[in-house]
Amino acid sequence: MAGISVRAIAATVLVAVLRDGFYLNSAVRQLKPATLEGRDAALLQELCYGGLRFRPRLEFWLARLLQQPLKIRDLDIHALLLLGLYQFTEMRIPAHAALKETAEACRYLHKDWAVKLVNAVLRRFQREQAGFQSELSKNPEALYAHPKWFIDRLQASWPQDWQAILASDNQRPPLTLRANRRLVTRAALLEEFAANGITAQPCEFSAGGLVLAAPLNVETLPGFAAGKFSVQDEAAQLAAALLDVQPGMRVLDACAAPGGKTCHLLERYPDAGEVVALDNDAARVGKIHENLRRLGLSAKVLTADAVHPGDWWDRQPFQRILLDAPCSASGVIRRHPDIKVHRRPQDVSAAVVLQARLLAALWPLLASGGKLLYATCSVFCEENAEQARAFLEAHADAKPLGFNARWGVSKLPGRQILTGQNGMDGFYYACMEKT
Repeated sequence: MAGISVRAIAATVLVAVLRDGFYLNSAVRQLKPATLEGRDAALLQELCYGGLRFRPRLEFWLARLLQQPLKIRDLDIHALLLLGLYQFTEMRIPAHAALKETAEACRYLHKDWAVKLVNAVLRRFQREQAGFQSELSKNPEALYAHPKWFIDRLQASWPQDWQAILASDNQRPPLTLRANRRLVTRAALLEEFAANGITAQPCEFSAGGLVLAAPLNVETLPGFAAGKFSVQDEAAQLAAALLDVQPGMRVLDACAAPGGKTCHLLERYPDAGEVVALDNDAARVGKIHENLRRLGLSAKVLTADAVHPGDWWDRQPFQRILLDAPCSASGVIRRHPDIKVHRRPQDVSAAVVLQARLLAALWPLLASGGKLLYATCSVFCEENAEQARAFLEAHADAKPLGFNARWGVSKLPGRQILTGQNGMDGFYYACMEKT
């Protein structure tokens, strides 16, 4: 069939995530036609990310709308129906247009038989939408659009804040940038954006951060190719300042890929000694090299497992270590809604074990008087404050260092940023000094 249906493409993306285990950003990148640009590309992005963001709720409704579940071979039609419900409830597309285009997308998927089904299901929802909305209160997964295990775990960690965190997870995240201070000041970058009709404002806590008023294709922004800025949430930008690197110090960024924090350290501390970026994923290490090249920076990049320093460490101590540990990523769901699909409770437990192994393996590499900054993009206490406290209890030569900060909330021995606080992602930081 001639032409392109954005909704049909979005359905194939959802199938790739739900059935084939793809990460959402990878599925969009691989399945989006090269000719899809402008408003159509933005629509595809909104449908894919929004459809997965609210999927638990959409599935709740769809189960009541279908007389019997569709066969697995028709998961693309199932995905189309989810996208139709999403358009009715979360987008400003006129209902008649959403209905017509979603039903017609069946033909682009070579399933003409499904046109009547999609029409009938979506028309019924349109007629009875108020009733379907009223049923949400009966089911927490549908009401909060999160898996039940996630809701339960969040309630345990944050009994006063869990609902606000869930609400923030379901909001579209801001596009936050970090000015490359080696090439441009934040003020100059803001002026350059304004001259090109792009509205942005400074971040509150990061000296080099700025937030765009509306999301744009970052590669089309003036100065991107020249390395004047990088994409990085403000919460992640705080790491460089907290590490407090002094001239000549040797620095390790463990679990460094894709290199955002490595690059920020090099930008902020041009007088630092050797900066080593380490990661065990060869494909993602390629991203570190790519970001260093674009930003005009240089670091020693190693592909190795931080858990086994004997395989890569040269026995020269580090005065600063940044451990941005693998975690549940529960603090960045608003940016990666497919986490709701891919993550399981046992993944959190496995992350806690790995984090403890990484802390224990890297501590001997730290020089006396040196600092290790432990960070995660999680909001679960067992990965954060509980993990840091357990480490301190097991290491008599480790002393916690507090933060004199206005961001986040105290969660000793560190500070926790809850998702959405001051517009930031969920993040945890704790700093330990070797005595």
